[in-house]
Amino acid sequence: MTNPKVAFFSMEIGIDTEIPTYSGGLGVLAGDILRSAADLGVSMVGITLLARHFVQKIDKDGNQIETYPHWDPAKKLSLRPEKISLFIEDREVQVRIWEYRFKGVTGRQTFIYFLDTNCKENNEQDREITSHLYSGDLEWRLKQEIILGIGGIKTLDALGFKDIKKYHLNEGHSALAIIELFKKEKTKSNSCVFCDKLVFTTHTPVPAGHDRFPSWMAEKLLQKHIDKKDLESFYYKNELNMTHLALEHSRYINGVALKHGQVSRGMFPNYPIDSITNGIHHLFWTSEPLKKIFTKYLGSAWEKDPYCLRYIFSAPVQEIADAHLKLKRKLINFVNKQENDLKMKASVLTIGWARRFTLYKRSYLLFMDIARLKEIAKNKGGLQIIFAGEAAPNDWKGKENLKYVFQIKKELESSQDIKIAFIENYNIEIAKLLVSGVDLWLNTPQIPMEASGTSGMKAALNGVPSLSSLDGWWLEGHLENVTGWSIGKREQEISDDQKEAQELYDKLENIIIPIYYQDKTKWQEIMQSCIMLNGSMFNSHRMVKQYLINAYLN
Repeated sequence: MTNPKVAFFSMEIGIDTEIPTYSGGLGVLAGDILRSAADLGVSMVGITLLARHFVQKIDKDGNQIETYPHWDPAKKLSLRPEKISLFIEDREVQVRIWEYRFKGVTGRQTFIYFLDTNCKENNEQDREITSHLYSGDLEWRLKQEIILGIGGIKTLDALGFKDIKKYHLNEGHSALAIIELFKKEKTKSNSCVFCDKLVFTTHTPVPAGHDRFPSWMAEKLLQKHIDKKDLESFYYKNELNMTHLALEHSRYINGVALKHGQVSRGMFPNYPIDSITNGIHHLFWTSEPLKKIFTKYLGSAWEKDPYCLRYIFSAPVQEIADAHLKLKRKLINFVNKQENDLKMKASVLTIGWARRFTLYKRSYLLFMDIARLKEIAKNKGGLQIIFAGEAAPNDWKGKENLKYVFQIKKELESSQDIKIAFIENYNIEIAKLLVSGVDLWLNTPQIPMEASGTSGMKAALNGVPSLSSLDGWWLEGHLENVTGWSIGKREQEISDDQKEAQELYDKLENIIIPIYYQDKTKWQEIMQSCIMLNGSMFNSHRMVKQYLINAYLN
């Protein structure tokens, strides 16, 4: 490949269901950025870990069970002849490099490199460093971040990539790249000119998303990479805080939505934090039936430029509705098969909720008043609800939330008016089925904890409106009764479960369900507006262009 000008570091990159190196939104977003870079001809290379995510199983009581079956990366990736080494504590650890290529619509390519410690030269403990994603203890996490950050810079050197203009740190996990860049620069001039090359994107206001390591652990694991005195200069409050490390040394910093930029500036008031709202890769996430409609009415131009979706008003709304019905039937057939013939029907309003199960995403909000939900479904025409998603292995509250949804599902099994399904092992292919096949996308994060969110963007691209908390990207994409419906108020600073649950029920009962069952034309116009307004805007082509203008070319 040609010499990349941007090196993009991310703990996870999601590109294919059969490459289980991603956990959720962060990784899938990273994959979409690299897809758009290939399409747009941006000279970018991705650096990540060859770390497996688990396979999810739910037992009869709703408990999540994680397994890590064998996965052979050679089936999807190419092993490079180059190999790097670095130190963990006082041990030299070998790292293999696996390669994947994205080919863009114009034939240009973007390369991703996966770092892997499963080498025969390493001891058993070190071979396991990159075996599991986001599992293990705090020390395991720091070892992984050494591989990603320090190992990532060494990988770029080993592959012969020179004169990289920008190093983009996608969340704080890769911030140890700063230490390796500092070492390289110190040998030249003892200056910090490398800071001009650093771009940092912070993705969450949730404290657990900001990695912090005690000084003793950092000194123990990094002892061969940096002098203790130099390492201490990187500490924040006597610990290695990866977010502050990245904030302190990056020339350009951004949050991932307008509101998230504001929240981040409140969290870190001493730093100039901009915002670039996330987006999704339009070609990857558009369903095949809708691709045909887009091409029929817009030509091939929409493939290179998703802004062309602004003109989808030229397509008859009935054709969009007919395409969606095909997709919905496909989803319903899949769910009925997975759920042992649940007997869901394509004629019934179907709601989708698919997120990581963690407390602030409030999977429980729809069930705050079960009696009222049952009454709404009985009187207004029936409801079907499809859940999917996983809790992190060590997130016990998230697992309890998942279990609670499962218990409600069992409780309502005998209901003729509400049917609930839970799809195990949520992945990219299941996500494609859901975002294109449901009628309404439900998103219920606790305000102001949603940094951006992208699942609703994928739904909108496929003509599916959202019912969502007014937080993250939805503050920008929401137009009431045009692209969907809101939960909460724009000026709201913090969520109130009881009030927002009642608003959710009110809108389902009095607005959404009546439109769906009684005014098909209005519903179809809303579907078209979702594509026209949100599909054309909330895409990774627009996002990458903003990174070029604001971060990469400065």
